[in-house]
Amino acid sequence: MNENGRWIVLEGAVNVRDLGGLPTVDGGVTRSGRVLRGDNLQSLTPADVNLLVAELKLRHVIDLRSNTEVRLEGPGPLTDESVVEIHHHTLFAEGGLFTDAASDDPPDEELDERALPWADAERLDPELRVTGHYYGYLRDRPDSVVAALRVMAHGDGAALVHCAAGKDRTGVLCALAEEVAGVTREAIVADYVATGERIAAIIERLRSSDTYRVDLDSKPADSHVPRAEYIEHFLEILDTRYGGPMGWLTEHSWTADDTAALRARLRD
Repeated sequence: MNENGRWIVLEGAVNVRDLGGLPTVDGGVTRSGRVLRGDNLQSLTPADVNLLVAELKLRHVIDLRSNTEVRLEGPGPLTDESVVEIHHHTLFAEGGLFTDAASDDPPDEELDERALPWADAERLDPELRVTGHYYGYLRDRPDSVVAALRVMAHGDGAALVHCAAGKDRTGVLCALAEEVAGVTREAIVADYVATGERIAAIIERLRSSDTYRVDLDSKPADSHVPRAEYIEHFLEILDTRYGGPMGWLTEHSWTADDTAALRARLRD
């Protein structure tokens, strides 16, 4: 880790940090070394793997990427570690041969296999588009959301949740986990926004991949920055519709035992 205690310095990933050290509503702080968040893990070096597995005791990887991304990018070097269990929980609805975009049409074998589930969502106001996308994860894949959170709650050793940039899908899951743990809303928002500190490096990394380059280059650079109002609006939707994130989770089979387990993992 670097000097602020949260960022984990790796050669093959640029947006990995610990969910420890976040203030809670009752005056406590979250525990370090239990849940990590990150970006794409395809380029981890042997030294990175050793740091994560041997030193930080990583035992569970929660991969939120779509089936398309996993197939095009590969599962990553952590799949070779016998002590690490990979849990794939895409946050996109399944549909079609090459994408996870929801569709009632039969698979089209001529469809561009680089097409990604978010590629056609550019017509709305940016805040509404991003927030709607975030709510779409919960609407389309509540099973994946709850399953991913349960890995964080019940797994042994450390768990690392990631997507491609470690910004949107990972940001939503971490916000929910932090809410369960009793992290203050201010700290939840700050953790979400912290990815912006690494956004240039994240984009540079993803642009080196054919999977992401076209999508990234089709949008202004400024549009990739995580903004406080995006996650605030998302959480406000859950407050209004469900009485908060806990209300949504309860409606989707999350139990008191799950809450107790996640709080025990993330609380001092």
